[in-house]
Amino acid sequence: MVKSQFIPVLLALALTACAGNQTTTSEFADDNDPYESFNRKIFAVNLALDRSVLKPVAKSYLSVPQPVRTSVRNFRNNLISPVTLSNDTLQGSWSRAGVTMSRLLINSTIGVLGLFDPATAMGLPRHTEDFGQTLAVYGVPEGAYMYVPLLGPGPPRDMAGLIVDTAFNPITYMGDNRLEGAALSFAVGGVDSRANNLDVIDEIERSSVDFYASVRSLYRQNRESEIANGETNLDDLPDLEDLDNF
Repeated sequence: MVKSQFIPVLLALALTACAGNQTTTSEFADDNDPYESFNRKIFAVNLALDRSVLKPVAKSYLSVPQPVRTSVRNFRNNLISPVTLSNDTLQGSWSRAGVTMSRLLINSTIGVLGLFDPATAMGLPRHTEDFGQTLAVYGVPEGAYMYVPLLGPGPPRDMAGLIVDTAFNPITYMGDNRLEGAALSFAVGGVDSRANNLDVIDEIERSSVDFYASVRSLYRQNRESEIANGETNLDDLPDLEDLDNF
């Protein structure tokens, strides 16, 4: 088995993250993108891989019955709960940590190892936290905007956070080695998220004068919302009229 076979699917995460919460673009007039020329080249490569690999895979995944896809998503979300729990704790968000712990216990038992999500029906909605957010809470600056091969948007703070979170992710240790386990985790989540946001991402691209600038702005806005513990709903279309202003 090729150890890196799941790596290209990581591209989906970058595009899907940008389909989330959007505020006004004026907050991000400073693009903080000193390496824009290089970043655009990487963006073009990643976009080509998305079109040739990820998008077709995501479309095929939609042929899987919805209940099965939901159970796969629930199972993965439950497995990676320790990442959120550890960051809730590091941020001193004790109430949110309590919710995460309760969800883990309920879904792992009543929810049959996480295949179902009874915790949400019991008033314990899922939230996510990552170490990049934790660093931001402690005042670590974002750093220059970077677009990383395969991974997508990856300012230094978020890339450092990704490395730490990967170590806390139980799925990392399920493969023959840690690289394969990490790739598997991102692959499952990436394909599922890409499949659920095919129309949203297509609409963003169609409505953008500059797709790269749109992705950059939406990514940064989404991260600001996450750091502030704002609600991010991937089912909500962004204000596409604002994208025409890039």
